[in-house]
Amino acid sequence: MREIVLDTETTGISAADGHRLVEIGCVELDNHVPTGRVFHEYLNPEREVDAGALEVHGLSNEFLSDKPLFADIAERFLEFIGDAPLVIHNAAFDMGFLNAELKRLGRPLLPNEQAIDTLAIARRKFAGAQNSLDALCRRFGIDNSNRTKHGALLDAELLAEVYLELVGGRQFGLGLAGQKDAGGEAGMRRLSHLPKREARPKPLNPRLSDAERESHAAFIASFGAPALWTSSKN
Repeated sequence: MREIVLDTETTGISAADGHRLVEIGCVELDNHVPTGRVFHEYLNPEREVDAGALEVHGLSNEFLSDKPLFADIAERFLEFIGDAPLVIHNAAFDMGFLNAELKRLGRPLLPNEQAIDTLAIARRKFAGAQNSLDALCRRFGIDNSNRTKHGALLDAELLAEVYLELVGGRQFGLGLAGQKDAGGEAGMRRLSHLPKREARPKPLNPRLSDAERESHAAFIASFGAPALWTSSKN
């Protein structure tokens, strides 16, 4: 199954107020494994970046002035994501900005059903806890020390790791009985559909010869009477 982990940076907090995208970062997953394929673009928003947004991502008006417009990269972006599910932290925010840009171009909008909101998943799993990307990285022991500023591609890469933990751990599908972490119960549920192994109707013939059994018994006897191997409980 192909999925795209996506993050954006913007000029401000509201697309409805005319704020625009300044960065898009995407990471491709195939069956929950990163493929190495990414999509990353800085964008000229054709407007000023709010001071609050600049403090968050550090992308200045000067830096963005020679970057492509969204119209210039829209086709490549849409080809990259295709119809794959979009894994987004606080999906309503990013989807709102993406669809505002697509609407300006007269392009079809991305359906909200295409998005998987990791913030909603985290809030269900960890009700009442902090569920920001940084908080989830700390919870799952994911190194986010390079995240001094928000960046769409870096945040998408971190979110990919967080997402794998939220849906069952980085060893996806290999949950063990008795695990209490995020992956244990989900992993066991994924294995619960497997058929139960029936007892073998006829035992296999022994593969040890009489001489091998005698040699093994002599070896065990050499450890002395108190040895664990001679215990009647074994």
